[in-house]
Amino acid sequence: MVIDMQNINTYLGFLQIHVTDSGSRVPVGDARVRISPTGEEQQVIEELVTDSSGLSDQVPLPAPPIDLSLIPETEIQPYAEYDITVEAPGFHSVAVRGVQILPDTRAVQDVRLPIIDEPPEAQLPDTIVIPPHTLWYEYPPKIPEDPVKPLPEGEGFVVLPEPVVPEFVVVHDGVPSDPNAPNYYVPFTDYIKNVACNEIYSTWPVEAIEANVLAIISFTMNRVYTEWYRGQGYNFTITSSTAYDQKFTYGRNIFAEISNIVDYLFTTFITKPDIRQPLLTQYCNGTTITCPEWLSQWGSKALSDQGFDAVQILRTYYGQDIYLAEAERVSGIPISYPGTPLQVGSVGPNVRTIQEQLNAISDNYPAIPKIRVDGIFGEQTRNAVMTFQRIFNLPETGIVDFATWYRISHIYVAVTRLAEL
Repeated sequence: MVIDMQNINTYLGFLQIHVTDSGSRVPVGDARVRISPTGEEQQVIEELVTDSSGLSDQVPLPAPPIDLSLIPETEIQPYAEYDITVEAPGFHSVAVRGVQILPDTRAVQDVRLPIIDEPPEAQLPDTIVIPPHTLWYEYPPKIPEDPVKPLPEGEGFVVLPEPVVPEFVVVHDGVPSDPNAPNYYVPFTDYIKNVACNEIYSTWPVEAIEANVLAIISFTMNRVYTEWYRGQGYNFTITSSTAYDQKFTYGRNIFAEISNIVDYLFTTFITKPDIRQPLLTQYCNGTTITCPEWLSQWGSKALSDQGFDAVQILRTYYGQDIYLAEAERVSGIPISYPGTPLQVGSVGPNVRTIQEQLNAISDNYPAIPKIRVDGIFGEQTRNAVMTFQRIFNLPETGIVDFATWYRISHIYVAVTRLAEL
C-alpha cells in the first residue's frame, strides 16, 4: 500500500464536543470551547460555543492519510492529536489533552464540567490526558486465562441465573492490586465504546469492527457474570489494565462509527454449547504480540478485507462451535425493546412509552419538542425522535429501532433519577 505523503495534511476528520455538568449530567449551553494542536495551547485553531443541548458544531480537523490506520506496519502515527479547553460561567474549566482524530470519521468528545460550589471530593479530574492508542503503543500483553471459568456450586459468588447486561460496570483504573487507583462507575455501553475506541480504529471495515466489539462485550460480560474480581474480595467489576483486562481511558473521545455498532450489539455475546457463561474472549494485536488461540486484531481486519463476516472472523479464532447469544435482560431499563421498530403509523402502549420518555428528557434537553402522549406515532413524534438521535449521535432516521429504544431508555432513567434528587 502506497502512502500519499505529499498530501499528508489534506485529510480531514471531524470533531464534536458535548458538554454536561459533572454531577447531574445536565447539558451546559454557552460553554466556550477552544481547540489547538496537542502541545501548542496558544495556537487556537477553532473556537466554538455549545447550544442548549451542550453540543458544539461539528468541525473538520486535519488528520493523517486513512491508509496509515489500515496497515499494521507504519512509522507515522495514524491519527492526529488535539487539545481542548472548555469553560463556562459557574464551572471549573476542563482540559482534554491528546484527543485522537482519524480521517473520514467523526469523533465525539464528552466533557464534564465540575460545578464551582461542588465539594472537592465529588469533583472529577480537571485535566484529562488521553494516552496513545493500543495499536500504536506497546502496552503490557494480556496474562492468559482459561476462557471458561469454573463456576462455584450452590450459593458462591455468581448471583445471576443467566447473563444480564448490567447498568454500570465499576472500572478500577489500574492493576487489581493497586489500592490507590480510582474506581469509575461507567454505563455498560459507554464502557464498551471506550474500550473499542482504545483497541481498534474506526476506519476499519464494519465486519472487523463488529467482530472486535463482540469480543469486547463477551469479555466484559464474563467478568460480570462470574463476579471475577468481587469473588477475590475486590470492589470493582473490571480493570483498565491490558495485562488483566482491556484498555479503558477515562474521558477519552469516542468515534461515531464504533459507537453506532455498539448500540446495536451491546446485548449480544459469544458463547459455546453446554456453558452458561459468556466466553472470556481474549485477544491481542497480532503483530508485536501474537496469540494463536485468541482473536488477532490486525488479523481480523485482514479477514474482513477478504470478505469474512463478523461470525466467520470470530470462529476463525475461537472455534467453529462458538455462536452468538442475546442477554435476556438489560438492567436499569423500565421496559425491554418490543422487537419491532416504531415509526410513523405505529400505535399502542410502546409508542406511548416513548412519548412519555421523550417528554421527560426534553426537560433537560429543550431542543427536543414536547409531544402529545396519545400512543400514536405521527410526524410530531418522528421529529422528536430525530432531534433525540441528533443530540445523542444516532443515525437520524426518525425510527425507534433497537439502538434508539435503549438509548432513550438510558437517558430517561438518568434524567428521572436527577429529578428525584
